[in-house]
Amino acid sequence: MRWTRSLRAAGVLAVAVLGLTACGGGDDGGTAAPGKGGAPIVVASFNFTDSQILAEVYAQALEAKGYPVQRKFNIGSRELVYPSLKSGELQFIPEYQGAAISSGFNEQAPNDAASEHAKLAELFKPSGIGLLDYAPAENKNTYVVKSDLAQQQGLRTISDLKKLDKVVLGGPPECGTRANCFIGFRDVYKLNVTFSSIQESGPRVEQLRSGAVTVIPLDSVNPLVGNPDFTALEDDQKIVATENIVPAVNQKVLDERGPDFAAAVNAVSAKLTTDQLRDLNKQVDEDGDQVADVAKDWLSQEGLL
Repeated sequence: MRWTRSLRAAGVLAVAVLGLTACGGGDDGGTAAPGKGGAPIVVASFNFTDSQILAEVYAQALEAKGYPVQRKFNIGSRELVYPSLKSGELQFIPEYQGAAISSGFNEQAPNDAASEHAKLAELFKPSGIGLLDYAPAENKNTYVVKSDLAQQQGLRTISDLKKLDKVVLGGPPECGTRANCFIGFRDVYKLNVTFSSIQESGPRVEQLRSGAVTVIPLDSVNPLVGNPDFTALEDDQKIVATENIVPAVNQKVLDERGPDFAAAVNAVSAKLTTDQLRDLNKQVDEDGDQVADVAKDWLSQEGLL
């Protein structure tokens, strides 16, 4: 999962919630009317590329089925989104199951998608937030090494790093204290590993290329994961939770919009894969394409428009 998904301070939440109310502009949509007419469904995103792409994909798919949509993208952290989702000011956001459980509720996420879905649904229920089907697509921490090293040493899994005399894991500062990063490498995988704190992803990649570090975490939808220069290692001891995409929706909207609405959303989720989301990210972040255009093209290719 993205390291930027961690919780912020409570004081920031208070300011941010006020900021959302102030900056929304116009009618926030209120409670959706039954069927396909009525007030717009307010679709939100977090403040990183694949979240914005996903929100746009779902928004356009709903519009294609006749549902009015209002977009509120690039909002920020879960402390801001969750209260607004509960109140109905925001009504729909594509979430990441494992991160929602661990960062949103500070609970341990299960290691399989179905169990995560059930747990997250239970955690959301008291707030009046429901879940639709989760997608095959994930965005989670993936550990990569240089492909030439992987070929020379026969590295396929994280456990295979035991073949090396010493491993240097390069990651953001918080990696050094997390069970799904350095602590997991040391205590679960039992590797002879040291940690190098490198804040930004760009310098981490350069350190990997130079050989200064052995392995680094990348988001699974980062285009570099598919780069032939790098090899993604299988997390065979499962220190990283699954992070399947799942639409979280205000329960009142789900109840009032009915089964056709759920079916339209679930049809999108069923088509989304990690490889596709990585390619969509590349189109936006590397090729400079617009999020709306990338979403429309994907929906058209999948027969969802």
